[in-house]
Amino acid sequence: MLTVISSVLAACAAVGPDYKRPQNLAPAQFSEAANATEIQDKLAVSSTWWTLYQDAELNALMDKALQNNTDIRLAVARVEELEAYSKEIGSGIFPTINLDSSGSRLRASSIGRMPFPPGANSLQKDFILQLGTSFELDFWGKARRARESARAQALSTRYAKDTVALTLTGMVASSYLQIRSLDAQIALSRDSLRSRDESLSLTQRRLQGGIASALDVDQAEVSRANLQAQIAELIRLRALGEHQLAILTGELDLKLAAGDIKTLPMPPQPPAGLPSSLLEARPDIRQAEQNMVAANAKIGVAKAALFPTISLTANYGGESGDLSNILKSAARIWTGGLSLNLPIFDAGRINSRIQQASAQQKQALISYEAAIQSAFREVNDALVNLRQNSEREVALNTSQQSAKKAYEISINRYKSGYSAYLEVLDAERVYNDSALAYVQNRQARLIASVDLFKALGGGWEAQP
Repeated sequence: MLTVISSVLAACAAVGPDYKRPQNLAPAQFSEAANATEIQDKLAVSSTWWTLYQDAELNALMDKALQNNTDIRLAVARVEELEAYSKEIGSGIFPTINLDSSGSRLRASSIGRMPFPPGANSLQKDFILQLGTSFELDFWGKARRARESARAQALSTRYAKDTVALTLTGMVASSYLQIRSLDAQIALSRDSLRSRDESLSLTQRRLQGGIASALDVDQAEVSRANLQAQIAELIRLRALGEHQLAILTGELDLKLAAGDIKTLPMPPQPPAGLPSSLLEARPDIRQAEQNMVAANAKIGVAKAALFPTISLTANYGGESGDLSNILKSAARIWTGGLSLNLPIFDAGRINSRIQQASAQQKQALISYEAAIQSAFREVNDALVNLRQNSEREVALNTSQQSAKKAYEISINRYKSGYSAYLEVLDAERVYNDSALAYVQNRQARLIASVDLFKALGGGWEAQP
C-alpha cells in the first residue's frame, strides 16, 4: 500500500524551480576557426583523440596512464562514493520496512506492590514478532528534489573524473612529444658535433701545415665544447621528461628508446566551420552544468521545509507468552499512526536556507558561464597557435635548408683559403640554431594540436 502511495506522490509537482539550461552563452563558431560557408554540425568528439597521432608507443603509454595513475584512481573512488550517496538519498522516496523481534522472561515478586495470585506461576515469558514500516509522504517533492540533487552531484563527480583523465592524457601526450623533440635535437646536435670534430681536425692539420693559426684551433675547440655542453643539457632535460612520464603512467622504471619527432605524422587539421557546440563534450563544462542542476534542486529541498511534514507508521505482528503460538490469530497485534509537523516560528531559519540555496544556484550559473568562456578562449588560442606554428614551420624549413647550404659553402671556402675560420663558425652556429628551431617549432605545433584536443574535450570525427 505504501509503495502505491509513493508512486502516486511521485506524480505530484515538486516545489522549487525546474532546471532549464542557459542558452546562447557562446557564439556558434570559433573566431579562429578556418572560414567556411556553413558550420559543420555533423561533427562529434573522439575520446581517444591521441590515436590520431598514429604512434603505437604513445597509445601504450595512454593505456598505462589511464589504468595506473593515482589521480585517476582517486577520481574513480570519488565517483564510487558519490554514486553510493546518490542511491542512499534516492531511497528516501520509498518506505522503510523492518522486522522487529524480542523475547523476555520475568519473575514476579510474591510480596511486592502487585503480588502474583497464590498458585500462579511467578515466571512470565513474553515474545513479540512484528513488521514495522514508516514513510514520509513526499507531497512537496522534498525527497525527489534531494534525489535530483544527489544524482547531479554523482554525475558531476563522474565528469570530474573525465576532466582528470583529459588533463592526464594531455600531459602524457605533451611529455611524450617533448621527449621525442629532445631526441631529435640530441640527434641533430650530435651530427653537428661530428662536423665540428672534422672541422677541428682539419684546422689542426692546417695549423701544422702553417696555413691556419692557433686562434683558429682555439675557436674550433670552443665551438666543439659549447656543442658538447648543449648535448649534455638536452640529455638532462630528456631524463627529467622521462621521469615525469614515469609518474604519469605509474611505471616508475619507464625507459623510452630514442626516437625522432620528424617521423610523427601531423594529426588532421581542424575542419572548416568547427562548431562551438563541440564544447558541450568538455567534461569540465558538463561538470559545471551538473553542479548547477544540483544547486537548482537544493532550492526545492529548502522550500519544501516551509510545508508540513506528514509521516505514516504501522506495525503488524504477534505477541505471546509461548513462542509456538506467536503466529496464531489470537496473538495478533498491530498499530498505525500518522504524524504531522508544521513549522510555525523559526526566526527566519528556513527562509535563510532558501536564500542560501538560491545564492548557491547563482554561483553555479556564474561558474558555468565562466567555464564556457574559458573553454572558448582555450580553443581559439589553440587554433591560432596551431595555424601560426604551421606557417612558421614552412619558413623555418626554408631557413634550415639555406643555412645548411651556407655552412657547406663556408667549409669549402675555408678549405680553399678564401675565408677565415670565423666564417665557418658563424655558418655552423646559424645552421645549428635553425635546425634546432625547426624541431622546436614542430614540437610547438604538435603541442598546439594537443591543446586543441584538450580544449575541445577530445578530437573531432564526422558523424553520418
